Amino acid sequence: MLRVLLFLGFLIVPVLEIWVLIQIGQVIGGWQTVGLLILDSLLGAWLVRREGRRAWRALQQSLQSGRMPDRELADGALIVAGGALLLTPGFLTDLAGFFCVLPFTRPIARRLLAWFLGRRVRHLTAGTPFGMMFPGQAAPGGRARPDGARVVSGQVVDDGTAAPRDERSRPAPRPPVES
Repeated sequence: MLRVLLFLGFLIVPVLEIWVLIQIGQVIGGWQTVGLLILDSLLGAWLVRREGRRAWRALQQSLQSGRMPDRELADGALIVAGGALLLTPGFLTDLAGFFCVLPFTRPIARRLLAWFLGRRVRHLTAGTPFGMMFPGQAAPGGRARPDGARVVSGQVVDDGTAAPRDERSRPAPRPPVES
């Protein structure tokens, strides 16, 4: 399904971009459209540079304070993705790029990204205990693992006779040597 969506995206987006460029060119003129694209790219490059620096400073501050930088890492990823979209010529990809880069729309993009990734992770780990995949276990969707390993089901029982882990790893003490 994802491959089909990617294929359609790579097919439909360029066609839509060309159509929008032609429509804007007919309204304002060809050279003005090219000038608008250049101005759009320069503004996008400046904005990506500024927001990238802000995100980098925020990431460093969160690391220095000992806090998990989840929001800062997501912002950095969105800025990189937005910068790539802004480098692509066309108005639709520039709109998507500005949506990812602008500081007042980035929280919305961050929520959309978190929703999408959370949904994807839940789909990939569906039907697995605690979300873990074991060798030989069928992946979600019923496909078998490529390594062909089997899963042996069982139950772990603690009867209390095993020594604690740190005691098992130490060698047994030697008896004193008599002379």
